Amino acid sequence: MREFWIAVSLLWLAGVGLRLTILAVPPVILLIQADLQLSGTEIGVLTGLPIVLFGLAALPGSLLIARFGAVAILVAGLTIAGIASGLRGAAPSTLALYIATIVMGAGVAIMQPALPPLVRQWLPKRVSFATALYTNGLLVGETLAVMLTIPVVLPLVDNSWRWAMAIWGLPLIVIAVMTAMLAPAGTDAPRTQAPTSGWPDWSNPLIWQISFIFGAINSVYFCSNAFLPGYLTGAGRADLIAPALTALNLGQLPASFVLLAIAGKLENRAWPFIACGALMLVCMAGMVSTASTWTIVFAAALGFLGAFVLTLGFALPALLGAQSDVARMSAAMFTISYSEALTVSVLSGAAWDVFGSARFAFLPIALSAVPLLFMPAVIPFRRSAVV
Repeated sequence: MREFWIAVSLLWLAGVGLRLTILAVPPVILLIQADLQLSGTEIGVLTGLPIVLFGLAALPGSLLIARFGAVAILVAGLTIAGIASGLRGAAPSTLALYIATIVMGAGVAIMQPALPPLVRQWLPKRVSFATALYTNGLLVGETLAVMLTIPVVLPLVDNSWRWAMAIWGLPLIVIAVMTAMLAPAGTDAPRTQAPTSGWPDWSNPLIWQISFIFGAINSVYFCSNAFLPGYLTGAGRADLIAPALTALNLGQLPASFVLLAIAGKLENRAWPFIACGALMLVCMAGMVSTASTWTIVFAAALGFLGAFVLTLGFALPALLGAQSDVARMSAAMFTISYSEALTVSVLSGAAWDVFGSARFAFLPIALSAVPLLFMPAVIPFRRSAVV
């Protein structure tokens, strides 16, 4: 029982570490913009850099795990991300901030493929529970960063975004030390040879179909977090930034618990994606046409819907691909979808610059969600995965 609770605790904490430093940026984005004189496009690049690294570093992360073991790479990723988060606060220029952000994103990116093998090693008889556990930790980490930065962290550091970045890096260092000291022994022997999964079959239309679905989810979530503060400031309601961002991220948690109960009933069905996509567009329209309590309500609903389809989207490669193709299909999905999210982030920042209002940043975000309305209809959801 002691090892069970240690494994459960470490998996949940690792999930928290996946997003804690990433989502610490949106609450202080305006302070960073004023300090370093960033344009809307530069803000888009800043918020998009970690996103694309999630996809690009997936395969290198897997190769490192094969060489050194999942625990070692998890500890390394947490340490790199924690230190680099602090270095962001010491950045004297925009370029230095970009470099520190890239290093931090790479640390997070190599952590992601370390968690599935640890789930099987530490809790082989409760794989579904363990996966849901660290996913819940991920969502809690996103929520804590946006919920506590403005009302708690900034007052502690005299409203300095630089020290706020350093503070949010500390929990990752603590989690890394705990993992290195407490990880169950004898379960993380690295393989002697690199995995031979091969290159994804880019000609397979299914890869692109599920990637654009997953890309729509990622684009809406990350970019809404990035540009909602600018919209509310331009609308004269900067006081709504903290509650709106909190609602957007806190709204995800109920969805994660709902999916634990009903996910099996919704798998291999197109309509949940289509329905959620349509409702997400309604929520975005509601957010940019209001600057009141309704903005918070729409943000909470958008967070709920996003987490709902995110959880379903994570399962698509395993549900639709042959067993031998699941890993390659997942890697392709992450690469394409996170690259799409970066592109949308940059386009949204450019739209802000061109039209002079952060409201227009939500136009590319809304367009990125359109594939949810038709792409699921052409996916062979009823086909059983080929062994």
